[in-house]
Amino acid sequence: MTSETKNCQNCKNDFMIESEDFLFYQKIKVPPPTFCPECRMVRRMNFRNERNLYHKRCDLCNKKFVTNYYQETLFKVYCHDCWWGDRWDPLFYAKEYNFSNPFFEQFYELFKKVPLIPADTKGKQLNSEYGNYNGNVKDCYMCFSVIESQDSLYCSNSSGLHNCFDSDWLQDSELCSNSLDSYHNNECSYLQQVKEGIHSKFIFKSSNINQCFMSSNLINASNFFYNKQLSVKEYNSLINKMDFGSYVVNEKLKKDFYSMKNSVPHKYAEIRNSLNSKGNNIVNSKNVKKSFDVTSSENVAYSMRVLKGCKDVYDVHGVANGELVYESVGCGFSPNTNLFTFSIDVSHNLTYSMMCKSCSNLFACIGLRNKQYCILNKQYTKEEYEDLVPKIIKHMNDMPYIDSKGRVYKYGEFFPSELSPFAYNETIAQEFFPLIKEQAKEQGYEWKDKEERNYTIDIKTEDIPDNIKDLDDFIINKVIECQHKDCNHQCTEAFKIIPEELQFYKRMNLPLPRLCPNCRHYERLSKRNPMKLWHRSCMCDKDKHGHVGKCTEEFETSYAPDRPEIVYCEGCYNKEVY
Repeated sequence: MTSETKNCQNCKNDFMIESEDFLFYQKIKVPPPTFCPECRMVRRMNFRNERNLYHKRCDLCNKKFVTNYYQETLFKVYCHDCWWGDRWDPLFYAKEYNFSNPFFEQFYELFKKVPLIPADTKGKQLNSEYGNYNGNVKDCYMCFSVIESQDSLYCSNSSGLHNCFDSDWLQDSELCSNSLDSYHNNECSYLQQVKEGIHSKFIFKSSNINQCFMSSNLINASNFFYNKQLSVKEYNSLINKMDFGSYVVNEKLKKDFYSMKNSVPHKYAEIRNSLNSKGNNIVNSKNVKKSFDVTSSENVAYSMRVLKGCKDVYDVHGVANGELVYESVGCGFSPNTNLFTFSIDVSHNLTYSMMCKSCSNLFACIGLRNKQYCILNKQYTKEEYEDLVPKIIKHMNDMPYIDSKGRVYKYGEFFPSELSPFAYNETIAQEFFPLIKEQAKEQGYEWKDKEERNYTIDIKTEDIPDNIKDLDDFIINKVIECQHKDCNHQCTEAFKIIPEELQFYKRMNLPLPRLCPNCRHYERLSKRNPMKLWHRSCMCDKDKHGHVGKCTEEFETSYAPDRPEIVYCEGCYNKEVY
């Protein structure tokens, strides 16, 4: 089958469906999409509220708990104990399928009745209630999409952390802070794309380093200071003169770090040990197309955060060890043949279902556990189920759902955005594809206005002592004003410092932050490339790299053409750096 150009019914731009895409759609028996890859990604992200947490009363036991659903939500939410308990039965809410109404209208009616789980977590959560999308964590606070970690605060999209703070996309690291896209590091801060670093600060794109400062593109290096090799004595003498505990000094160093990064060549993409792959941050994989943060997987397209062991995964956000998964978000561990799902775990053959655990052969179900052959939470026999599902699919095509903006939803589309339980600015869609209120409303998304905050500011940011050495326990649990005060970063406007946090800053000699955790997260996120690709040419014009004049190599990169970085193809980058 040849490639075909389609027009996105959402953004009205043309997009290409490749021949291998058609083969995948045939394999899972779905029609090709009518939304372009980016619009599909935004639509899925609009169902994933990671960072906005609220206190709410359980709709069954009335106990107060932490959830990502605000108090006045239209949806019924149970605390973890009640949701997993035996005081309710999801089958109680069963609905007979009605061929007189569009499918998504019926699904939404069920959605508003079935109790929802307060946060999408996996495995053990020990003393870590302030978090979401986490798995097997202990003593973690305000961590999101973090697995197998402990004693860490304000981290996201990470794994294997021990005593790490304010970091994203960090793996297997200890005593690290303010870092991005790095792994196997110890006692480091302000790292980006660093592997196996020890006792280092402000390092970009380096591996196997020890005691290095404000440097880039280092390999097997020690005692580098501003990219200059020093003796141990010289290095220690200069480092000991640096006042890292000063906020003013630290802010200047951050600016120096940003300038240094822009002055050195960048490889067009972070793709390691991978074949036939396009995107960014792809490791040990093959046949990856326009995807981001993919590890040890194959045949992946238009996806993000695909973890080890995945195969044949298209249009997915958040999955591990899954196979034949399409247009889904929060897929959990080991899903198989799951289509159009949200917040599923260890299940197979699920279609248009949400928050189901350890299930199989479900269509349009919510909140089921250890069930099979159900439709709209109604139990059927295997024969009844297999007879009814094709009729529902035909009905979805004959009587499609049409949203408020005229977008048509037949079988083969993910849930309409207007069915999301979250406002656009509560979700990760706002992180990766930011909008202002007017833009969001124009595009048909819900928007949550800021709530009235019933607190009094104890400390303004300008009144915080400059140096961490001048701070003591008086700062703990005081209400501190966020320096931003008004921004588009899900700003909480104020924040507190907890005891473990102050201990960490003192131990690592880091200044107290002036921004709330959300604004700090957005600040780090701005240093990371977007989830988009542009077709560009190598910027190298050095003859010694094997070409005369400017290099003619072309590639797909997540560096936009108007960005300041110097972007090289892999060949020119390797000759320049190595």
